[in-house]
Amino acid sequence: MSERHTALRSMHDLGLAAWFGGSLMGALGVNGAAARISDSTQRLPVASAGWSRWTPVNAAAIGAHLAGAVGELATESPRMMAQSGVGRMSAVKTALTVGALAVTGYSRLVGMKLQNAGNPPVSGTTEPNYQTPAEVAHRQRQMKVLQWTVPALTGALVVVTAYMGEQQKPGQVFRGMLGRAGGLMGAPMTMGRLAATGARRRMAMAG
Repeated sequence: MSERHTALRSMHDLGLAAWFGGSLMGALGVNGAAARISDSTQRLPVASAGWSRWTPVNAAAIGAHLAGAVGELATESPRMMAQSGVGRMSAVKTALTVGALAVTGYSRLVGMKLQNAGNPPVSGTTEPNYQTPAEVAHRQRQMKVLQWTVPALTGALVVVTAYMGEQQKPGQVFRGMLGRAGGLMGAPMTMGRLAATGARRRMAMAG
């Protein structure tokens, strides 16, 4: 419990910070700046170029975060077994990570389709106008949702990570271990009560 895992934690936290911050900045900064270009046919190509330059950095950040997360999961597995609540939060964190990965991957696919759409006239990166082709407008509407879903999920990961950090405080560890021990001790009693109740019901039915 007292061992340090600074490298793993750094990879986890820095990768998540870049993942969250990059997605939020892209939605607000890159897409917002592209919408101010006077030539409506250049708005989408400029935004696509910005996202393309960020993609390799984002992939490295996600890779670092996942490596750190897997390493932390391995080193913290004994505490997950011993401390009540840790396993549940780990499951929540895993679900959020899988969701964020799926949405990030899909948003990149949609972004590539927009990048390959040429120079259609648009109001903004995620806002079509009356001249925008129907297929491009459809992809833009998809991207409008996806661009906010990624920072929402990764932001939730930041919150869950902070909560799990609180669980590592000595007082929280002690109470969690007591809770887990109490739950394990109470399980046989609960099973005994259920068995006794079932026996009484069978006797009543037989009588």
